[in-house]
Formats: sequence, structure tokens, C-alpha cells
Amino acid sequence: MTTKDVWGLYAEDIRRFILSKVKNPVITEDILQETFIKVHTKLHTLKDEDKLKSWLFSIARYTVLDYFRENKQEFPVDDLEIESEPEPSEHSEQDCLRGIIKSLPKKYRDPLFLSDIKGLKQQEVANQLHLSLPTVKSQIQRARKQIAQGFMDCCGFKMNDEGHLVGEIQDKADCKVCH
Repeated sequence: MTTKDVWGLYAEDIRRFILSKVKNPVITEDILQETFIKVHTKLHTLKDEDKLKSWLFSIARYTVLDYFRENKQEFPVDDLEIESEPEPSEHSEQDCLRGIIKSLPKKYRDPLFLSDIKGLKQQEVANQLHLSLPTVKSQIQRARKQIAQGFMDCCGFKMNDEGHLVGEIQDKADCKVCH
């Protein structure tokens, strides 16, 4: 598949997604172009064409975040969903993670989301949420512990001697978070 094919299939969807985040048609067009430049240069690295659409939306999402970061604007946390793609029919760790993150209290979810998912530095998270840096660090650490505990409670994972989660994902019907 060529970049031109991808453009023909998904440009309008990506344009609507970007516009919903930046609310400015001119900036939307710039970000759309940047997104497709990245697509053009990296399309050959995509191994599974079934994942093309979610890959495109990820590139667009990160390009939008780059725009906000470069222009020193705050990220609209409530606007940037954890995942905007339809859930796959096969149960995965991402399903559990999504459910566990959604179940976190907001005071832990927002700092974790901005830091670990959106890639902001913890000081930037503190500035955006109007909290002290030690508070943000503490909330992120607590959120990470709650996620690990969620995987142990939900999916039967165990903590190994090195402190890493190990195990296999349960069937969706057996999962306490994702069913």
C-alpha cells in the first residue's frame, strides 16, 4: 500500500480527529500534513496492514501532542482519550490496561496519563495540573502500583523476584475488569 492509497482511505478521518482536538482548521491542515509526512517516511515499517488505521491515529495523536508541546499550550486531558479505536475482538493486555486505568481515581489517572502515556516530563505534568512536583511524583507512583495490582487481581498475574509482572492474560469471561 502506498502513501497515496492511505491518504485516499483515511485522510478525512484523520482530519476530523485532528480538528476535534485543535479546533482550528488551518492548524488542522498543518498537522495533517505533518502526520502524512511521518506516515510516508515510516510506512515501510508497518508489518501488519490490519493495524494500519490504529497506527495512523497514533501518529496523528502524537503529532497533535507535539503541536501542543511546541506551542506551550496545555493538553486538554479530557479530550485526549486513552484509546479512540474500536476494541479488537481478541482479549489483550491493552484491554485490561484500559479498564484498569479507567478505574483509577482521577487524582492518579490524570498525572499517570500525562506522564506515562502522553510522555510529558513530571514537572510539566505538575505545572499543567497546578500541583507540586513531589505530589505528582507520588501520585504517579501510586497509580503504577495500582495498575500492577489491577493486573494481579484482574488477570492473575504474579510479581516475580525482580519486581516484574509475569503471567498470561485470562479469557475475557474470567477477567474481572474487561468482561
